[in-house]
Amino acid sequence: MDELDYRFLCELASQLRVDSVRAAAAAGSGHPTSSMSAAELMAVLLARQLRVNVENPADPANDHLVFSKGHASPLLYAMLKAMGVVSDEELLTFRRRGSRLEGHPTPDVPFVDVATGSLGFGLPVGVGLALTARRLDRLPNHVWVLCGDSELAEGSMWEAFEHAGHEGLNNLTVIVDVNRLGQRGPTRHGWDLGAYAARLGAFGWHTIEIDGHDPGQIDYALADARATRRRPTAIIARTCKGRGVSAVEDREGKHGKPLADAEQALGELGGPRSPLTVPMTPPASQGAPYRYAGGPLVLPKYELGDEVATRTAFGEALAALGTARGDVVALDGEVADSTKLETFAKAHPERFFEFYIAEQQMVAAATGMQARGWTPYVATFAAFLTRAYDFVRMAAVSRAGLCLVGSHGGVSIGEDGPSQMGLEDLAAFRAVHGSTVLYPCDANQTARLVADMAGLEGIRYLRTTRGETPVIYGPDEEFPVGGCKVLRTGGQATIVAAGVTVHEALAAADLLAGDGVSVTVIDAYSVKPLDSPELVAMATATGRVVTVEDHWPEGGLGDAVLSALAENPVPVRKLAVARMPGSAGFADQLRDAGIDRTAIRDAVLALLP
Repeated sequence: MDELDYRFLCELASQLRVDSVRAAAAAGSGHPTSSMSAAELMAVLLARQLRVNVENPADPANDHLVFSKGHASPLLYAMLKAMGVVSDEELLTFRRRGSRLEGHPTPDVPFVDVATGSLGFGLPVGVGLALTARRLDRLPNHVWVLCGDSELAEGSMWEAFEHAGHEGLNNLTVIVDVNRLGQRGPTRHGWDLGAYAARLGAFGWHTIEIDGHDPGQIDYALADARATRRRPTAIIARTCKGRGVSAVEDREGKHGKPLADAEQALGELGGPRSPLTVPMTPPASQGAPYRYAGGPLVLPKYELGDEVATRTAFGEALAALGTARGDVVALDGEVADSTKLETFAKAHPERFFEFYIAEQQMVAAATGMQARGWTPYVATFAAFLTRAYDFVRMAAVSRAGLCLVGSHGGVSIGEDGPSQMGLEDLAAFRAVHGSTVLYPCDANQTARLVADMAGLEGIRYLRTTRGETPVIYGPDEEFPVGGCKVLRTGGQATIVAAGVTVHEALAAADLLAGDGVSVTVIDAYSVKPLDSPELVAMATATGRVVTVEDHWPEGGLGDAVLSALAENPVPVRKLAVARMPGSAGFADQLRDAGIDRTAIRDAVLALLP
């Protein structure tokens, strides 16, 4: 590197540092010290290695930059100013109401693929972006991820390091900003770069240890990372938090605060510059991303009265959808034989991704894939998706579109016991912003909803059942999201069920008919949204409602029905799994939980005068 380049990079780093301080000062909040430590790292990346088309942030050939340390957003926004994407006036709207420059980045900002800020999320998404570039888009773009040293304590980071090393993702580079200080105090390993290098090397990564404030070392490391073959690279950079301002440099207690005397700090940094604008290098490749061919949708059809597990129907329907839509991909957490995702894997092996028992990495990778225009279906046991719940939340913050499928829901799985039973999932996914929650009761209903999920927005969750259940709907039946199906009509009470309890509700209706009691039975397959006028009309007409669900009492179907009836209140009796289950067969589980046909019958009779 010649002296002019070196000086330019130093000046650019100073500008990024100054603008980070200015943005946080204008906002009266933010994380300028975390931004200041990485200024040289990002200045050199911006000017020397990042390949993007500034005029087209959506160019599929662009490199990707993920700020896994999302709290360093002032630095990101300062970079965008240097690229000519953000004006100085907009930079100073940081954290203000209505500004797209939020406290942590979101995809409202150009060149931001996903929201970050929950530490440990960005790198796993970066793994997903790198996998997408290599195996799906088939483009030579590079993924750069800026991480903090504190977040390396997160387990999800090591799921990502393991998977990237296993896949040999040489198109992925992690830049670890080792500034020694976290929010509360020193990090676990401080400035021991060797400790990080030893761990990452054990996961199959190429590691480079550098002075993170030396543009020459940074430039060498970034070029070496891009040129490395067959494995990902981690650049482990020793830096100082608050670099350049004596009042905050390498000082504890300064995290997450604007500088107390911004004017003094700016003076120490040399003051605001005449803005430097970096002429960005465009991607070398202009090719379009690869896309698989599609065709007509031919869903599997099941005969009325047959016994078919909804998880089986899910696998067969997704394989059919994959044939019809080349954008559909499937992600597994080493349970494809149980969820029946293996049917898709056999039909479309090139679009099947195995993440082993790493649910956080699996969901984050799907979030990265959807950012590139693919439609991911993620499947594992409903109980195990709870491990990735924060990442589902962050996917929603990212305005991501994900299709999540949880099998083995409820006590109906039988002898495996409560550690394998999804009993919180309906409540958890109902609570996600903008989500859709579906719970089919038979194979034809499952097949239709699996296909319809692909056309919805936001987080979509579908729950499947382990055991076989009778087919009660014809293959041409439609199931609008938000709706429900009236299976029986009676005048004395309404039973609302979903999934496996639909069949118990129908059996209970037969028992009640023998008692001389006529009831309405509703299949509430759309747990969220549940805004069917038919449900309200039926509940109001009978004046009594019993809900029954294979789920804890809190937050599931019963509460969804109560919300739907809030403006038309009628007496509601909720039947749900109220005590911790053990190991038992299917029928015993339902009986012990108080959600079988006999319990439903007794609940209806108790409501009658």
